[in-house]
Amino acid sequence: MEPLTIILPAVVTLALGLGVGLIINKSKSKNVLAEVEKEAEILKQQKMLQAKEKFLQLKSEHEKEINERNQKVAVKENTIKQKEQSINQKLEELQRKQNETTSLKDNLTKQMEVLSKRQTDLDGLHGKQVQKLEAIAGLSAAEAKKELVETLKDDAKTEALNQIRDIVEEAKLTANKEAKKIVIETLQRTATEHAVENTVSTFNLENEEVKGRIIGREGRNIRALEALTGVEVIIDDSPDAIILSGFDPVRREVARLSLHKLVTDGRIHPARIEEVVTKTFKQIEAEIMETGKRTCIDLGILNLPTELVRMVGRMKYRSSYGQNLLQHSRETANLCATMAAELGLNPKIARRAGLLHDIGKVAETEPELPHALHGMKLAERYKEHPDVCNAIGAHHDECEMNNLISPIVQACDAISGARPGARREVVEAYINRLNKLEELALSYPGVLKTFAIQAGRELRVIVGADKVSDNEAAQISFDLSKKIQDEMTYPGQIKITVIRETRAVNYAK
Repeated sequence: MEPLTIILPAVVTLALGLGVGLIINKSKSKNVLAEVEKEAEILKQQKMLQAKEKFLQLKSEHEKEINERNQKVAVKENTIKQKEQSINQKLEELQRKQNETTSLKDNLTKQMEVLSKRQTDLDGLHGKQVQKLEAIAGLSAAEAKKELVETLKDDAKTEALNQIRDIVEEAKLTANKEAKKIVIETLQRTATEHAVENTVSTFNLENEEVKGRIIGREGRNIRALEALTGVEVIIDDSPDAIILSGFDPVRREVARLSLHKLVTDGRIHPARIEEVVTKTFKQIEAEIMETGKRTCIDLGILNLPTELVRMVGRMKYRSSYGQNLLQHSRETANLCATMAAELGLNPKIARRAGLLHDIGKVAETEPELPHALHGMKLAERYKEHPDVCNAIGAHHDECEMNNLISPIVQACDAISGARPGARREVVEAYINRLNKLEELALSYPGVLKTFAIQAGRELRVIVGADKVSDNEAAQISFDLSKKIQDEMTYPGQIKITVIRETRAVNYAK
């Protein structure tokens, strides 16, 4: 009984404790739940406020966007309305013009009908008059017109040829005598020299052993010489000879003299070659200046700028069509002075212009201008007389002549270049020129044979007497001279002689 007495109160006490604990926990749970519900309500209200604010913000932005779009639509509607108004105005203007055009077209149609009727009446009257004239003349209108045209054409040709012949004869009577006198006296009083040069120089060797020494180990001596002089050294199978090729005659002469010194000295190697070439260049430059000064003294030309004197000296090593340029310029200068004196002009200015007329050919740079214009620019740069500058630039008709010295220089240049033996042509080009002359003459109707004679300076044309009349022969000669001038290039002038003859041949048996 004692254990029950002890346990029972303990169980009752425990049960009471648990009950009280449950009651206390339930009360706490209700309080926590109430707090949670309160916080949830607060959070819900906050979220609702945020959602309302977001909604208002989006609504505001949407309304703003709608307003902007409405404004753009309104602007576009205004633009479309303006364009529509403009188009309507243009359509109205076009309709008005179309109405006016229709009206004008109707008027023109009426006028054309009236004109057509009048033209028909005129044609009828003209036809009746033509029939009357044909009946009176005994010829149709076409025949009469053709006969009249042929008659007028023959008369016009005959009259034109007669006038041309009269003009030419009158010019010959007034000018030919004096011109011949001046040219002949000028040529007779001027001494000429013949000189022909090539663009290649040949250096002769004593034996083949020297050629090997000049070449050097693996060709180093040749390469050094070519690099220093700018001249191509050609060593081929030619016995005892080396060819120096180059378009600059001064450099070619430097290479030739340098080779001569090297072979004479016997020491041939790159360092020695450089030393000899340098000395030779200086020697040639001194010789060029000396030649220029001596030429100016011989011709009596004073106060020539140093650079122009140097260019005159360089002419000694330049050739044109095989003619030495310095000799050609000296000859032209003397011819100009003589001709100017005969004409009562200043012979000193003429001689100066004649010497300098080809100065553009010896410029160290290669200008894009023709040599005559480049020479004129050089003369102007060194303040030469204006007449001299113009004569230099105009001697190939590349600028207008403005003084009397210029045609004299042009004529004397042609005289010096065209005299026999002064220049030489490549055989093939010479033959082609002669063939072209004969072909041009054969292209005319009635021409039987053509002969280019006197080295292409005269062309004789034989025509058939039964096919070509005297007037037509003169016309062929005139037309052929014009055609040759327009289509061909040649030195001097070409005489065209047309021969028309009738031969009567019979045999006595």
